Amino acid sequence: MKITSVDSFILHVPVTGGGIADSTHNISHWGVVGAAIQIEGGLTGYGFTGTHAHLPGDQLITRCIDTCLAPLLLGQDASDITRLWQTIARNPALQWIGRSGITTLAHAAVDVALWDLKAKNAGQPLWKLLGGQVRDKVRAYNTDIGWLNIADEALVAGARAALAQGFTGIKVKVGSTVERDLRRLTAVRHAVGPDITLAIDGNGKWDLATCQRFCAGAQGLDIFWFEEPLWYDDVKGHAQLARSSSIPVALGEQLYTTDAFAEFFAQQAIHWVQPDVTRMAGLTEVLRVCDMASAFRLPVAPHAGDMSQVHVHLSYAHAACAVLEYIPWIQHCFTDPARVVDGYFCLPQLPGAGTTPTVDALSRYRQPVA
Repeated sequence: MKITSVDSFILHVPVTGGGIADSTHNISHWGVVGAAIQIEGGLTGYGFTGTHAHLPGDQLITRCIDTCLAPLLLGQDASDITRLWQTIARNPALQWIGRSGITTLAHAAVDVALWDLKAKNAGQPLWKLLGGQVRDKVRAYNTDIGWLNIADEALVAGARAALAQGFTGIKVKVGSTVERDLRRLTAVRHAVGPDITLAIDGNGKWDLATCQRFCAGAQGLDIFWFEEPLWYDDVKGHAQLARSSSIPVALGEQLYTTDAFAEFFAQQAIHWVQPDVTRMAGLTEVLRVCDMASAFRLPVAPHAGDMSQVHVHLSYAHAACAVLEYIPWIQHCFTDPARVVDGYFCLPQLPGAGTTPTVDALSRYRQPVA
């Protein structure tokens, strides 16, 4: 499996309804910034990271792939994933300019592409290559009905529609004002009843005092978890919130390294673990986080199943994974898309990681690589 070429690409895909908002972001497109790695014989693996479709920023990632990572990969055996991960992650020059951010996002794309290649070469879906199926179903929870820019009446209608489609879990964004968010959540809980899991996501907006006031007001709503309640790196604040409220704390999509997760584990600042293969240095490092979460008896809810594709395979293959997020913005862009039927992600069947973009997606959404 000698690597003969490494090529980057950028796709900008429209999101639901022309635009969404949470407490800290307003976006109209999702960026799929990726790497295509080819081996002798022509077999190609695809991997990508996710962005807010900011073209100069996306081009910085592709430049890192093309100029920093490709020279480390060309001529190497693509099946040696762990060794290649170490070659990139512990490269002295790359460590000097960044152990997170652009270099890690670029690493995520090439690591996933290598896993896709390995599974394709074996003629197996990735979940089988990872050890096989450990559960019959992967439950999906719907986040795409819960954005902050959705009016109250439409939010309630979307929650009811999700139930009608078979979803047994939904997630609603918070982080506007405590009063507005509590009003919206009360209406949603009343609409969906007591048997539906209702999670919330603050996207790092509030301070500790605001979170504590909110949690006190939300006690009767049976909140499944409070995701990213505080600034992403505030371990101490999350630990204080975890001790002061009965609502479980979830986080991880903004953490780049195993070390970052380890500190949250050590401080008992997390209840639900949410790593993302497109944010960390690919599947290789996320598997370590899942193993560590399992050792701490903490459940894993990988971030956004259809926005990574790989998380569906991971959730079927790793015992720590419990539920998986549904945000279907880019699922139509892949030859083996993540699919949800009656509230559960379908078990992928085709060889690979499900990350191969369609010809149509490459034609419709492709952006220039600098």
